[in-house]
Amino acid sequence: MRVMGVDPGLTRCGVSIVEGGLGRQVTALAVDVVRTPPDMDLAQRLLLVADAAEQWMDTHLPGAVAIERVFSQHNVRTAMGTAQAGGVIALAAARRDIPVHFHTPSQVKAAVTGNGSADKAQVTAMVTRILGLRTAPKPADAADALALAICHCWRAPMLDRMAKAEAQAAQARRKYAERLVQQRKAVSG
Repeated sequence: MRVMGVDPGLTRCGVSIVEGGLGRQVTALAVDVVRTPPDMDLAQRLLLVADAAEQWMDTHLPGAVAIERVFSQHNVRTAMGTAQAGGVIALAAARRDIPVHFHTPSQVKAAVTGNGSADKAQVTAMVTRILGLRTAPKPADAADALALAICHCWRAPMLDRMAKAEAQAAQARRKYAERLVQQRKAVSG
């Protein structure tokens, strides 16, 4: 499974491509940080982020895009920019029929370090170790993008099983409801 990991942001947006293999085997294929100037018009900054994401998708052909879910931050303006950057990337993926999955920071940290409240240094150290990199990815946005892709590679099989189980349960509920209707008709008829 080839996954594009995205740590969204307007000033720095981490992007990565990871190939998942058997079990928990993952290989980093590419990583970078898209930067936009803070003094640039918001729409133009979003366009730069979207263009870069589209180029990555068209070049690397990921089977899924994993984006960090924006959570409440103290700085509302930063949270808005982060959400907007994630949104244009999700839109670019949707236009290409690439499934998009959102993971919370604590899910990503727990997946790569075993601790949902790990700090950035711990995440970077584990990403470096998991991927067998000679040097730690820098800046932290690059390491976070890789961590998101790793997290999705490892969580995707479980998420798929859960979705199938939920679909089967919903189908069983529908059939049961239909049987009840049939029985009531037979009794009252």
